[in-house]
Amino acid sequence: MLTGDQIKDIIPHREPFLLVDRIIKLDPGKTAVGEKDVTEKEFFFPGHFPDEFVMPGVLIIEALAQTGAITLLSVPENKGKKVYFGGIKNAKFKRKVVPGDLLRLEAEIDKLKTNFGRGTGRAFVGDELACEAQFLFSYF
Repeated sequence: MLTGDQIKDIIPHREPFLLVDRIIKLDPGKTAVGEKDVTEKEFFFPGHFPDEFVMPGVLIIEALAQTGAITLLSVPENKGKKVYFGGIKNAKFKRKVVPGDLLRLEAEIDKLKTNFGRGTGRAFVGDELACEAQFLFSYF
């Protein structure tokens, strides 16, 4: 399991924009499973929405992308590189994510070429699919 500083050693993200609390499974360069404890204290909840806290879909996508970046950057020869969005395809949101949820983040690198690739991400709350998307990315 990877947590806190171990994750920060792999990706450059920091609070309040580090959206992965821990990595519970990792096959470097291939797949990763991460978790995000969604609490009422998240920076975005006071504005989204004050009367009904809902995690913004774009931040669920970002959490999945960070999990994918951890997958890719955990390969020793990629240490110190950064991963950038190239595109998002077929994003679908199936369930609200609210305080108290444990968001399980599954990322898989589907295709990899020199400095470019494609991946798939799925976010779950329990066994319920909350979000899924394909990602295009570059890394340098």
